[in-house]
Order: sequence, then structure tokens, then C-alpha cells
Amino acid sequence: MTERFGKIQILRNEIEAHLMEQALAEQDIPFRLRSYHDSAYDGLYQAQKGWGHIEAPESCKEEILAIYEELVKGTP
Repeated sequence: MTERFGKIQILRNEIEAHLMEQALAEQDIPFRLRSYHDSAYDGLYQAQKGWGHIEAPESCKEEILAIYEELVKGTP
């Protein structure tokens, strides 16, 4: 049985999204990135809510959050 994906972490911008995508792929962690961009509103939601979020199995949540914390510490 496969585990359902849930919302794990909101990403502030495209740079965070790209860095997390690389880090999670390197660690072989299953994930999906969901952008909040909506062309009908020309990205209005991204300005209010962040770039998007990471979805992954709940069993990977702690590992993903730890990777995100390390990423944020290293980003000015």
C-alpha cells in the first residue's frame, strides 16, 4: 500500500523550491512541488501565500523539515 502525500512545508520563493527539489532528489525522498501560481491572476497568490509547497508522505516529514531548516540557515 502506498502512503498518501500531504502538505509538508510552504516555500517562500522559486529559489527555495529549486534547492529543496535538488536536496530531496539527492536523498531519494518521494515528493511533489505544488506552485501557487495561477496565470488567471498573474501570480497574485504567490505574493500573498508564498511560492508553493512540498507534498510528501507523512513518514518523510521530519527529514524534509530538517533539510529545509538547514537550507534556510544557509540562505541569507
